[in-house]
Amino acid sequence: MKTNKIIYWITTGILCLLFFAGAMMYIFNYPRAEGFFINLGFPTWIIYPLAFLKIAGAITIITKWSRFLKELAYAGFLFDAILALAAHIMVRDGEYMFAIIALILIILSWIYDRKIINPSKINN
Repeated sequence: MKTNKIIYWITTGILCLLFFAGAMMYIFNYPRAEGFFINLGFPTWIIYPLAFLKIAGAITIITKWSRFLKELAYAGFLFDAILALAAHIMVRDGEYMFAIIALILIILSWIYDRKIINPSKINN
């Protein structure tokens, strides 16, 4: 059980740090983020809402405040990483490694969250 908790907190911490850092780049280096989005064919109006959702998702996963919101955050992160991976593959820019790392971290964090959950708190 202790090993599961260690793996969960390491993968979850890195996952949330990765998405939080991405959100900070969107906010504080908007021209760079705008260039990425234009290159990938995404609309630039979505940069700030996506940054807000990445921050909210990271906070939700770390705090475990609501089971439903935590699952929603995992799903949002999963969709974000899959779409990022697909976009980078489509434009062939070779910048897909962070998306692959994010996918691995999302899957590991989600699996180990299930292993350490208290069964009496599943319906929260």
